[in-house]
Amino acid sequence: MPDHTKFVLGQIVVVKATPSVRGAVVEVVPGEGEHRVKVFVGQAVQTYFASQLQAADQPDDDVRTLSCEGFHAYLTARLIRHPSLSTLYSLNAARVDFIPYQFRPVLKFIRSDRPRMLIADGVGVGKTVEAGLILRELQARRDISSVLIVCPRPLVTERKWQIEMKRFDQRFTHLDGATLRYCIREMDLEGEWPEQHRYAILPYSLFDEVLLHGTQGKRSRRGLLDLEPPPKFDLVIVDEAHHVRNSNTYAHQAVRFFCDHAEAAVFLTATPIQLDNHDLFVLLNVLRPDLIRDYETFRNMSAPNPFINRAASEVRAQVSEWPARVTGTLDEAAATPWGQAVLRHNPDFIRVRSLTQANMVPPDDRVRLITDIEDLHTFSGIINRTRRRDIGAFTVRKPETAVVEFTPAQRQLHDELINVETDIFVALHRTPNVEFMLTMIRRQAASCLYGLAPFIEEILTRHVDDLPLEEGADFMGPDLGAGAMDTIRSRILRVVTMAQSLDPHDPKLERLRAIIRDKQALPNNKIMLFSSFRHTLSYLYERLVSDGIRVAMIHGGTADEERVELRGRFERPRGDSDSLDLLLFSEVGCEGLDYQFCDCIVNYDLPWNPMRVEQRIGRIDRNGQKSESIAIFNLITPGTVDADIYERCLRRIGVFESALGGSEEILGEITKEIRNIAENFHLSESERQAKLQQLADNKIRLMQEQDQLEHDQLELFGIRLPEDQMRKEIDDAASFWLTPASLHRLVARYLQRTCGSGQEYILGEKPLKTLRLAQDRRNALLRDLSHLHRQNTTFHRQWETWLRGGEPHLPITFDAGCAAQHPEAAFIMPLHPLVKQATLAIDDQQPVVTTLTARTASVAAGRYGFAIYQWRFHGVREDLVLQPIASSDSVTQHIGRLLERAVDADSQETVDTDERKALDDEHYRRWSKARSDHRHRTNELVRFRRESLSTSHRARMALLNEQLRQTEDAKIRRMRQSQIAAAEADYARRTKDLDGALETADIVTTPVAYGTLTIAGV
Repeated sequence: MPDHTKFVLGQIVVVKATPSVRGAVVEVVPGEGEHRVKVFVGQAVQTYFASQLQAADQPDDDVRTLSCEGFHAYLTARLIRHPSLSTLYSLNAARVDFIPYQFRPVLKFIRSDRPRMLIADGVGVGKTVEAGLILRELQARRDISSVLIVCPRPLVTERKWQIEMKRFDQRFTHLDGATLRYCIREMDLEGEWPEQHRYAILPYSLFDEVLLHGTQGKRSRRGLLDLEPPPKFDLVIVDEAHHVRNSNTYAHQAVRFFCDHAEAAVFLTATPIQLDNHDLFVLLNVLRPDLIRDYETFRNMSAPNPFINRAASEVRAQVSEWPARVTGTLDEAAATPWGQAVLRHNPDFIRVRSLTQANMVPPDDRVRLITDIEDLHTFSGIINRTRRRDIGAFTVRKPETAVVEFTPAQRQLHDELINVETDIFVALHRTPNVEFMLTMIRRQAASCLYGLAPFIEEILTRHVDDLPLEEGADFMGPDLGAGAMDTIRSRILRVVTMAQSLDPHDPKLERLRAIIRDKQALPNNKIMLFSSFRHTLSYLYERLVSDGIRVAMIHGGTADEERVELRGRFERPRGDSDSLDLLLFSEVGCEGLDYQFCDCIVNYDLPWNPMRVEQRIGRIDRNGQKSESIAIFNLITPGTVDADIYERCLRRIGVFESALGGSEEILGEITKEIRNIAENFHLSESERQAKLQQLADNKIRLMQEQDQLEHDQLELFGIRLPEDQMRKEIDDAASFWLTPASLHRLVARYLQRTCGSGQEYILGEKPLKTLRLAQDRRNALLRDLSHLHRQNTTFHRQWETWLRGGEPHLPITFDAGCAAQHPEAAFIMPLHPLVKQATLAIDDQQPVVTTLTARTASVAAGRYGFAIYQWRFHGVREDLVLQPIASSDSVTQHIGRLLERAVDADSQETVDTDERKALDDEHYRRWSKARSDHRHRTNELVRFRRESLSTSHRARMALLNEQLRQTEDAKIRRMRQSQIAAAEADYARRTKDLDGALETADIVTTPVAYGTLTIAGV
């Protein structure tokens, strides 16, 4: 009898009598005389006797029985062609060092319900790289043909983004005014953004009324906001996004316009943002207007977050009876209006709360619990906040307090100023405007008495809201009015006279000169000096220039080109004749630019907000700092409000020793209380000191205790809770099948099949290798390249150029670290066209068969059948995963790792029919349970999102209807009615989408591979 057992599951066969009829074997049914074979033909399964069939003639590329190497390449190709939300494709896919925390926003982004994210990481964390990784992850999943980056002009002038994106093999063009107008004109005429500017960088400074709204008259032209259709970028990246927090600016209008029509958007900012801050509302409203519709909705959504953050802190610190305390804190979150309407229905909230109620949480579960609680934050899906202290120190901070006493004459002037301020305050009564102005005068005096006279004179001649008082101030008061200014003028002129006649001997300046002299004796002689006041900076600049010190000054009014030029001079070696040794900065003077080549800063005065102090230090304490330690000099004058705040608050918070701990809520409350105490002119000096001490003994002490408890837990368990959890998340999202070795294997097999076997085409044992191909073989690859969609990427253009050229050798690497060191080498990662070509050359339409062996002590020795299925999840959260199953549960637990280190088995005996049936039956049981769980989970998520959507919609409609009732203007009424109609339509559409997700919730399964795995003991 002929051997009909040669037909295996997944094999392509044809009917001998009718060779045009072909299909895949889905089952072999044993029979006494002859086996019957079930074949999937067209859209149905047909049954044939084995003798009626023969194997289809297929090229070698399509052989379905694969060796171990071929099987591994097959799985790599499947993972590249069918991206999974569970897997990171940006790992080892850019010319950057691997830093785990930089992949957290990437994971959040790809798993969010909409591709929108605000990355509000600490200073120096590497937000530019994080945005690049998000771009790389998007490119792995779909074609990205256009990207727009909006940033401050200095970053354009310095080419920061252009240089950074080269690490991702992306070429961007800078848009100036003329080029942007050209793009708008082309968009208006052709309906498409010009091809050569699809990857573009443009500064905020280009946005003005004419560009946005166009011009009328004989030479009329359309503005950006008038374009129809509008430009639709695949990704919009907005750097230093706090620039658009004022909705009345042209920058805000332009960014909102681009984001409204973009497929994906990422905002970056290191500016501290309080959770109840209106600025945060504006940013989130631009990012997700569908979710954050109005400020009232934002406030309601924010209400549970302080409790959620406190619960996470309690788990971190593991305070006494912490599970019960965490449960109580979560209940407080659920008791807020948003908590009652939405949060308590969240299945994740229900699961977390039930876990803490158990009162016995193992250490490993506690690490995961921290992340689970933080994910309950109502904005967690659209905000990523990586704290500096969670990722370890870049360098050691060495702070030094330089105490400088007033001279008797300076003390007399300072005290007289305090008396005059009291008189003014009594005469004008307490108003925010007066408090703001007097506070700034007092702070200028604490900063530099020699800047006091011009500072006051500027107040007397200009509106308060026009003054560059403190560029980082959280509040700028409005104009005081003519009457108030007359009252101030009559009382303060004698202070101006005293300041103008002050003895030029300045102990504070002398102390600064000593610091500069000491620093000039060290190998790294660079110093950055900060002050919140421009008059202080001007005074210092004049004195230091006269001392012969190579110094320059940067403030908010410094031209962008000059700012970049000064930074370049500051970075040059001291031996360069044009080098600078000292740069003077205002609060925002160095925004966006990196200064990690400097290792010393001087705080000539200090902000009262500890988070702004952290921003100053973060200019040099950042990723890339080469010095083992950085010096931080704080110049403090006793007897001033600043000195009291420094000693009792800022030093105790610990911002000078390490990156800030605690939550933004606590720090925000502390900052507000500091301002309230310092600006209360009814308090005597002793009363003010007592209140600051009380603040330090209460809230600041509580924050210190929480930080210490968390540190103690680190010592006790030997783990860094946030860092370990970050690394675990990344490890879970990493895939062996996308490693450099796996990609090398895939490409090598492709070259052997396409260019001919019998020789090696990839030469070299080290990470830096050489690809050697003769002209005819390059032509063969070029033909395959023509089947790919042409991408506007540097690596695609360079690959095509090399294939068409005459050079047979190309330096290549599969390793990200090597690629970073060798920019001339072609970096072969999942997005490279060579990998895409190799992937397309593998047929993954039918399951494959393989026979493997592996060594392990984890399971008993023996022969086991296994199968791999692809599960595609449909519903609210769509995903695609590979699900392996073995004939033994103990093997199934380890099958992933076992397949990674497997090799070809000596025996080619593959799974028989009974084994396949048993595997399919086991798969069916697991799939049925997973399908049921997925539908249940989808039902819970849909219910939760309906509650959230309904609550948000009701609040939105109540606000719009109230606004409609309050207006009599017909035009405004029509606008409100239009908004109401649009809101109703949007609500109906989104409700329909949720209904659709519920109806389609399912797991579609497809067999991928069958095989045997022989386990040999170790």
